[in-house]
Amino acid sequence: MSEITIPKDYLEGLKENWKTDILSGFTIFLIAMPLCIGIAIASGAPPLAGILSGIVGGIIASLISGSYVTINGPAAGLIVAVLSSIESLGEGDRILGFQYTLAVIFVSGILQMIMGYFRLGKFAILFPTTVIHGMLAGIGLIIIAKQIHIALGVVPIGKSVIDLILEIPSSLINMNPYVSFIGITSIVLMLLYPKLKWKFTKKIPAPLILVILSISIEMYFNFAQEHTYTFWGKEYSVSSLYLVSLPSDLFSGLMHPDFSKTLTGQFGIEVFAITMIGSLESLLTANAVDKLDPYKRTTDMNRDLMAKGFSNSILGLIGGIPIIAEVVRSSANIDNGAKTRWSNFFHGLFLLLAVIFIKDIIEKVPLSALSGMLVVVGLRLAIPEFLKTIKTGFDQFLIFIVTVYFTISHDLLVGVGIGILVKGLIHFINVILPDGITINDFARPAYKKSEKEEDGKKEVIFQFHGILIFLNYFFLKMELDSISEDSKIILDFNKLRLVDLTVMENLHDFERIHKNKGGEFEIRGLENSRTLAGGMLSGRKIEHS
Repeated sequence: MSEITIPKDYLEGLKENWKTDILSGFTIFLIAMPLCIGIAIASGAPPLAGILSGIVGGIIASLISGSYVTINGPAAGLIVAVLSSIESLGEGDRILGFQYTLAVIFVSGILQMIMGYFRLGKFAILFPTTVIHGMLAGIGLIIIAKQIHIALGVVPIGKSVIDLILEIPSSLINMNPYVSFIGITSIVLMLLYPKLKWKFTKKIPAPLILVILSISIEMYFNFAQEHTYTFWGKEYSVSSLYLVSLPSDLFSGLMHPDFSKTLTGQFGIEVFAITMIGSLESLLTANAVDKLDPYKRTTDMNRDLMAKGFSNSILGLIGGIPIIAEVVRSSANIDNGAKTRWSNFFHGLFLLLAVIFIKDIIEKVPLSALSGMLVVVGLRLAIPEFLKTIKTGFDQFLIFIVTVYFTISHDLLVGVGIGILVKGLIHFINVILPDGITINDFARPAYKKSEKEEDGKKEVIFQFHGILIFLNYFFLKMELDSISEDSKIILDFNKLRLVDLTVMENLHDFERIHKNKGGEFEIRGLENSRTLAGGMLSGRKIEHS
C-alpha cells in the first residue's frame, strides 16, 4: 500500500496545488457569501461587516494560522454573543452599540493572541463536553427564534427568546405572502437540497442555488420598487427594505470602534463572552477538521488561536464581526479537494472581488432568503446536539437541558455557568459523596508515573487513583503533551474512582493524534467500570471489590 504524500505548505504548496485550491476556494466563496451577509445581519451588524470578516478570515488568517484546510469566517455560533453586545452596550442605539462592540472585538482579539502566545489553547478542555453541546443547541434555538419572523416578513412583538418562540404561530398567521414565499422556499431548499442524489448537486452548492432563485423571485415580485398588493383580501407591502443594503463603496462603509466604555463592567462581560465562545468553537472545529483531513495533519492550536486573535483585532478596527473556524465550510473545503491553506486564502480573495465588482447583484438578495438559510443553520446546530446527547444517558441529558434552558432564558454565560454547576453536583452525588473523595482530589489528578524501555521503545505508565474529571484533566494533558511522539503511553484506571465524559472524549482525541505521529496508546481498567451514560466514550465509575 503506497504511503500518502502530504502536500507542501505555503509557496511550495501553492505551486503544487493551485488548481485544486482555487477551485475549492471558489466553491467555498459561493457558500460563504450569503452566509457572511446573513450572519452579520442576524448579529445586528451591517451586511458589509460579515463580508469583511470573510475577507480577513480568508486572506490574512489563512497565511498565519496553525491549520491547513480550515475555513475562517463569521459563523452562527457567535451571532448571539455579538447581538447581545450590540444591544446591551448600545442601549437601543444599534449604530453606537456596534461601534462599542467593535472595541469589544478588538480587545477580544488581543486576548486571543495573548492566550495563544502563552499556549493556553488547552484550557478549552476545562469546559465539560455536554455543557458545550448545550450551549451550541441553545445558540441554534436562539437563531431560529429570531430569524423565523424575518423569513416570514413579520416584525415580532416579543423581545425575549422564549416570547419569540411562543410568537411563531402568530407570525405564521400574519406572514407577508411575497416575503414569506421566499423565506419558506429558502428553508425547504436548504433542507432538501443535500438529500438529492443528482450529480450536479455535489458540484453546485445549495447557497448559490438559493441566491439565484431568491433574486429571480424577488425581481418578479419587484421588491426594488415600494408598492402594496392584496392577497386574500388583506393588503401587504414590499420594498427595498426587504433587500440587502451595502454602502456605495467599500471604504465609505468601514466603521471604527468606540473605546469609551472599555472600563465598564458590561464591556468586560461582552469581551469575556466573545473571547470564550469564539476560542472554544475555533478549537473544537479545528479538532473536528483534523479528523476529516485525509492527510492526518494536526492543527497547532495555539498558533491558530493567535491567528484568530490577530484577525479579530484587525476586524475590530475596520468594522467587521469576529471570525472563528467554521466546520461546515471547512468540511465542504475538504470534500472539494482542497490540499492547503491557499483554498481559504482564495475564498477570501473572491469575497473581496465580489464586493468590489458585483455589489449590485448582492443588493438584490432578499433578507428573507438569508433568514431562511439561518433558520436551517439553527436547526442543524440544535437537533444534532440534542440527538447526540439524548443517547448519553439521563445525567448528561439533564446537564444538557439545563444549559439549553438558561442559555435561551438568560444568556450564554449564565447557561454555561449553571451547566457546569449541575455537572459538579451530579459528580458529587454519584461519586464524591458516597466514596468520601475530598476537595483536594479536584486540584490535580492523582497518579504515579513510571517509565521504562521495552524493545527500544519508551513506555510511560500512569497509575491513577481518586477522580479524573474536566476540572483536573488540564494538568494530565500538559504531561501527556510533553511525552515524545513515538512513545507507548499506558493509562491504568484500575484504582480510579471516576473518569468523566469530557476526559474520555479528550483522551480519545489524544489517542488519535498520538497514533498518527507513530506512538502507541492504551487505557487499562475500564473492564471494571460501569458507564454513567452510554457508549464507549461515556464517563465511567470504576467498580472496586
